[in-house]
Amino acid sequence: MFYVVLLAMVAGFLAMRLYSVLGKRTGHEQPLPRTAEDRPALAAVPRTVDATPEPREVVSRNIEPRAEAGLRAIVAAESGFDVNQFLEGAQGAYRMVLEAFWKGDEDELGYLAEDDVRTAFAEAIAARVAAGEVLDNRLVSIERAVIADASVSGRDARITVRFDADIAAVTRDGEGNVLAGSLTDAVETHDVWTFARTLKSSDPNWKLADTDEA
Repeated sequence: MFYVVLLAMVAGFLAMRLYSVLGKRTGHEQPLPRTAEDRPALAAVPRTVDATPEPREVVSRNIEPRAEAGLRAIVAAESGFDVNQFLEGAQGAYRMVLEAFWKGDEDELGYLAEDDVRTAFAEAIAARVAAGEVLDNRLVSIERAVIADASVSGRDARITVRFDADIAAVTRDGEGNVLAGSLTDAVETHDVWTFARTLKSSDPNWKLADTDEA
């Protein structure tokens, strides 16, 4: 069965939400929760590889060498996997997760992230609300998205993407007064996010499983 990978997760949301309001920590606003240190290893679920991928299927200037073997294993399990589509979808997910976090939209985060990440987001949002702070952030641009690592354990696949982005951020109080930051000065941001999915499952969605800084 052909999966449209991460684009399938993103497509339903993009039609309804602005694609331009995004971002994250720049040193003076509330940090995005980091979860990479707390994630367990992938569960080993036996699965037979169904196909042998051709090398050209995973060759891309946006792939680091250590990710190539893992991507070939993913293509072997699901021949419809496309690296370029995945990266396009990953950038869309990056935008949407950040937008939802800034707005405090826990429902949207529930669609896009695994339970541990969603819980970390919810705790950070609650702390922000308790402090009476509002984030007014903008993603100026995603300069680069690179697949830094990939792996398959049984049917569980994980792909790590490094995002280099420029972000402008402002923290306001409940009355709209600026507490910190500026929307006129963008700051370089480097994030490492890991997306996970069970291969050959009926659910085509890749979900955010870890977040960290590069």
